[in-house]
Amino acid sequence: MRQTGTVATEVDISAREAEVLNLVGAHLSNAEIAARLCISVRTVESHVSSLLRKLEVPDRRALARRAPEPAGAAPSPAPVLPAPLTSFVGRASERAELAELIKANRQVTAVGPGGVGKTRLSLAVAARAAGEYADGVWFADLVPVTDPGLVATAVAGAVGLGEEPGRDLTESVAAALADRHALLVLDNCEHVLDGVALFTERLLAACPRVTVLATSRARLMVPFERVYTVPPLSLSADSGSDAVALFMERAAAAGRPLDPALRDQVASVCERLDGMALAIELAAARCSTLGLDGIAAALSHPLRMLTGGSRADERHRSVRGALDWSHALLEPADRALLRRVSVFVAPFTAAAAAEVAGDEEGIVAEGLARLAEQSLLVVTAAPGGTGYRALETIRQYGMERLSEADELAVTRSRHVRWCLERADGLAVAREGWRAGFDAVADDLRAALTWAADRPERRAEAYRLARCLAELTFTRNLIGESQERYEQAAALAGDDAAAPMLRQAAAVAGCRMRGDDMYRLQRAAADAARRSGDLTGAACDLATAAANACRFSGKFVRELPPEETDALITRARELAGGDAAAEAAVALAEAGRALTEVGAEEGLDDAVQATIARAERAVELARRTGDPLAESAALDTLTCARSWAGDTFAAAGTARRRITLLSSAPETPAGTHELIEALGEAAEAGIGTGDLPGARRWARRLAEHPLLAEVGHRATGWLLVADALAGDVEDVLSGGVRFLDAWQRAGRPARSVLGPPAAAVAMTHALRGDLDASREWSAVLGRLDDSPGNTRGYGAVFDALPLLHRGQAAEALERLAPEPGEVWQWVTWIWLHWYVALRAEAAVLAGSPDARDRVAGARAVVAGNPVAGAIVERAGALLDGDREALPALAAAFDAAGCRYQSARTLVLAGGAHASRGAATLRDLGLAPMAPAPAPPEG
Repeated sequence: MRQTGTVATEVDISAREAEVLNLVGAHLSNAEIAARLCISVRTVESHVSSLLRKLEVPDRRALARRAPEPAGAAPSPAPVLPAPLTSFVGRASERAELAELIKANRQVTAVGPGGVGKTRLSLAVAARAAGEYADGVWFADLVPVTDPGLVATAVAGAVGLGEEPGRDLTESVAAALADRHALLVLDNCEHVLDGVALFTERLLAACPRVTVLATSRARLMVPFERVYTVPPLSLSADSGSDAVALFMERAAAAGRPLDPALRDQVASVCERLDGMALAIELAAARCSTLGLDGIAAALSHPLRMLTGGSRADERHRSVRGALDWSHALLEPADRALLRRVSVFVAPFTAAAAAEVAGDEEGIVAEGLARLAEQSLLVVTAAPGGTGYRALETIRQYGMERLSEADELAVTRSRHVRWCLERADGLAVAREGWRAGFDAVADDLRAALTWAADRPERRAEAYRLARCLAELTFTRNLIGESQERYEQAAALAGDDAAAPMLRQAAAVAGCRMRGDDMYRLQRAAADAARRSGDLTGAACDLATAAANACRFSGKFVRELPPEETDALITRARELAGGDAAAEAAVALAEAGRALTEVGAEEGLDDAVQATIARAERAVELARRTGDPLAESAALDTLTCARSWAGDTFAAAGTARRRITLLSSAPETPAGTHELIEALGEAAEAGIGTGDLPGARRWARRLAEHPLLAEVGHRATGWLLVADALAGDVEDVLSGGVRFLDAWQRAGRPARSVLGPPAAAVAMTHALRGDLDASREWSAVLGRLDDSPGNTRGYGAVFDALPLLHRGQAAEALERLAPEPGEVWQWVTWIWLHWYVALRAEAAVLAGSPDARDRVAGARAVVAGNPVAGAIVERAGALLDGDREALPALAAAFDAAGCRYQSARTLVLAGGAHASRGAATLRDLGLAPMAPAPAPPEG
């Protein structure tokens, strides 16, 4: 198709590529796009790589700007091509040399002074080499990165990755590229060398087919680095001079084509500029106004040209000389504007420049246009209108001039205030906030870095850190969010530190970092105690203890029970009768008691005592009016009731929790609770046979933006619910996301991921695709080899296809243990399914105790619409009452279980069997084995 809109030129892109382009324009990550389009992340990456090539843009940000405007959106100004899109001139030998180096070495650094042309050369080489890398070329500009620890964040953004809870972004990038054959270009590394060196070392160790091409003013100083020194442009006066060719072309582009007879004079100018590409471009841009003779005369002042040049690098002096010269030719107002806008690290609008420069917007807009005309600024397309940016060499020059003019503090202060206003606006924005945040995020970080080092700006730095923490959490950059909350706590006084540390702890919980969550909650207690808030400290200590019990699976270090007990004791001492503190202590005590339950059978008294403790914790939390505290207590009560085998009561508390959280604030703590609650509610629906409810909660979990990058965790319970309901297409598409995300995450072994893998394996078995079923069974074996698989849910998912194929005896053998023997593994979710299928297998296999099993199963599953119907179907088959089966099929339909409805009709025989077989075909399932003959007698 032809994709037009804001795309500058018509380009042939496919319908799917158009969909991907639209979603890139909406600032979605590759994983979010994959989930939206039900395709794999690798497929999205292929489409993005293709779009980068077809639209001839260097990176993902530029690609987002080429996406069509959403329907109904106000038209944006026509984009102006940025300077990097000008033609690349000469350097044939350098391109060949650098291309050979990246073929032979996995990490090459193109080094040279600012302005020599490192970026343009590297982009030209990367563009030509793109076809040699099966998985494409990725470009990350590190100019906006102010913290070496955020190098991986910049690369992840370029590659299209979001953060995966439970691992840092370097791990995520390495996992995403582990089996890729790709070239990664890291541009402008000099100010974050340590971060780049560490990131590159970890990346290359994990990704044997990835090559890194870096550009920097200094080498990375790592043993695996191959350095290529980028030379100035060749200076010979003949037709082979790259410097002369560049000057002639840029002068012509500026409206002053030069007579070829002037090549010697041009060569003289280029020689004075030492062949530095940026200096030549700046001089050529002046040719239309000064003429070649004027340029030559202006460059005849060596003292001015060499002022402030680097003593370490003669070539850098020519760039500085050209900048000094260009700067001297500006009007004083334009000089002031250039140095003041140099505080922006990302593209900025005229309105933003006016606020920071302290002048009227109309005057500033005219000044920006003049600076762009002199090639000192590059014009870009920006979401808020025409944007401007300075090349990094010019920006650094402007910062030096800002310091020399003694304007650094006042201009930086205005920039900080501008950033705070933008951050406040984003905090309340409901539409377009992703694009808005991405446009200013780098400036927010740069402003914070500056303000945090100045005691007089501590209050503003605290506000900015807090805003960044909130915004990055909303943007799902949760690793940075935790870091910013901790930074805000360090910048705040003790009164404000404790709340920031509590939020940081909640973010750590969302990240699956239990040890961090524990550390930060205890740090909050210390801060609260220092500020005199003893009851707040009691809440924090009790919460740390409760979380150690509730989220033990998120911890690396196993906390000794005596450590948890000590926290509870100290929290009780500090509580002082405060309602919130007493509720927190009660929750911790209930959680601690729950950890003692379930180790062995015969603990009925302990279970009932724990339930009583949890009910008290719920009541105390309810009195505080804090929905998050009540949710945490309900979670503990749900677990206690599930251990007691009270499936319906446990499900009831799980649903209460969801209702409670529907009005809770969208804070890190609220998000952490909600994600946990959605999973628990989905489990409850599966366990009680409420498949529509289970799918509803599971779908909310699968669509939660915080889990976009961890599709294996996000889709787990939805896969289980869909499989049990018989929605084959949803299982197959969801399985793609699950498997893709699990592989990208490094194939972690997690028992909680076992049920969805077993559900997909079962679905393939029901389809008759035994090869696919075996592949998923192998995945299941890697995920979970615990008794929960071998004796619990695994038996349920194995029995269903065995019964489908008429292998009732084998199904009965798989379900041989009495429920009481495997109670730990079938309690809560799987008990009803286990006993119902066990009763059916006994009937179909002709087991002599079939009638007793059916009777026993009826007592267990009473109230469960799906398991109850399975048992009643078994009873009808046992009695030879096939006329009862159509009504049971209708009951399955009402319960949202189309597979069991179709199975029931097949078992009914006659005309019903034809309808059931047709439904199975529609579902994409293999035919069932013929219905067994009624049992004799």
